[in-house]
Amino acid sequence: MPPINANVPNVPLRARKPPMHAGKPNQILFQFIMVLAGALAAALPAFGDTIDTASPDDYLAKLKTLKPGNHLRLAPGEYKEGLPIQYLRGTAQAPIIISGPDSGPRSVFIARLRHNTISIINSSYITLRNLDLDGRNLPVDGVKCEGHADWAHHIVLDGLRVSGHGNNQQTVGISTKCPAWGWIIRNSVIDGAGTGLYLGNSDGRAPFIGGLIEHNLILDTRGYNLQIKHQQARSVLPDMPVEPGATIIRHNVFSKARGGSSGEMARPNVLVGHWPLSGPGSHDRYLVYGNFFYQNPHESLFQGEGNVALYNNLFVNNLGDAVRIQPHNDTPREVSVFYNTVIATGTGISLARREGDPPCPQLIAGNAIFSRIPSTGYRDEGNLVGTYEAAGKYLAKPFAPPGQMDLSPLGGKRNVASIETTWLETTWLRVYPEWNVDFDGRRGDDRFGAYASHGAPRWLPKLEIKLLSSAAMNADGEARWRTGFSK
Repeated sequence: MPPINANVPNVPLRARKPPMHAGKPNQILFQFIMVLAGALAAALPAFGDTIDTASPDDYLAKLKTLKPGNHLRLAPGEYKEGLPIQYLRGTAQAPIIISGPDSGPRSVFIARLRHNTISIINSSYITLRNLDLDGRNLPVDGVKCEGHADWAHHIVLDGLRVSGHGNNQQTVGISTKCPAWGWIIRNSVIDGAGTGLYLGNSDGRAPFIGGLIEHNLILDTRGYNLQIKHQQARSVLPDMPVEPGATIIRHNVFSKARGGSSGEMARPNVLVGHWPLSGPGSHDRYLVYGNFFYQNPHESLFQGEGNVALYNNLFVNNLGDAVRIQPHNDTPREVSVFYNTVIATGTGISLARREGDPPCPQLIAGNAIFSRIPSTGYRDEGNLVGTYEAAGKYLAKPFAPPGQMDLSPLGGKRNVASIETTWLETTWLRVYPEWNVDFDGRRGDDRFGAYASHGAPRWLPKLEIKLLSSAAMNADGEARWRTGFSK
């Protein structure tokens, strides 16, 4: 049997203080982040005070009259003139809501040449819910926060289904090209786009700030499932947050099982760029947890730089690498990678830094890594590592297809290969929201990568929206369930 760890085989491993880090995370910053995370988790807007209905024949006229607190309900059918969300402004207490039916036939927006289907300009506190976007393979984006807009903030996209947007790799399901903050993208399916989510601009001058991306299914894109661009120094706009914050990416499914582009056009499933190097936003970070990353034959599943926390995720790439923390437009800075389960035929988790990089807190520990090259750029102390093939000895069904795959530890291996985290819990991890809630919604002190070492899985990894809602956790760590869209 291949050893789980070359240094301490077949005995419980206590995670030790990793040698590659300096200092500890900023406690004040993370107290703020925890408050932010709780606020975002409950951020579904209230329904408007005034409800009206519309059809494909009259919706554009009614759209122009919407005021704070209005709710426009769209009838099922085909809408062929787009959805211009331009200069519409709700408020935090009274957002403007535009929704399709909650069940049954959908409201379908049909793409047009030279027009992005949902075009957003200088609008705020808008909720769009239960809409289908049919791209018809035209070179237009599904949702576009237009590059000539000044800003767009507090936009909620909930329950969208985006298809037919794969004309080329630059055709995007949901894109922001102006300063955008307070966005929520949830419960949505993007299938076969050129790029799924592209948030920010390539020059770093359209920052995406304080977003929540949760419970989405993004699959079979040519390029990225999700990219959030690096950020240059921010020009502060009215109402733009200036205090340290976070963008949260949680409980999504990211898959490139059909491969996507190769060669120079190959892209990771998810890439997050650096924050501003000074001034507002320089202490922001990404909190990436509870996601299922699946397959990429040409690139890694995840790539990140700047300030990143990556935890309680599942990474499965039977075709290559899993996680790369490395320079892109800047360099890794404050990095925490813990409680992930990783299966990869290439490299499991790699850390690369530039010569002369400033010292920053950097932690890679508490992970269960089964890979032909488990790690590069750091020591394996504090992680459970084994060969790619060893995953079959320690996990229930690691090589089964999605829907049957089970990455929880085999019953007889839980005591053998669990990770005790006394040092991590008391000195590092507690500052992260939901640090002690595993991929499946359970709390547990004894961990095996992304899973607490007890109980059968509640949600087997599959190419569907993840149904387990961490936002609904009760005090016992049990979870409520809700339905979601599947492919």
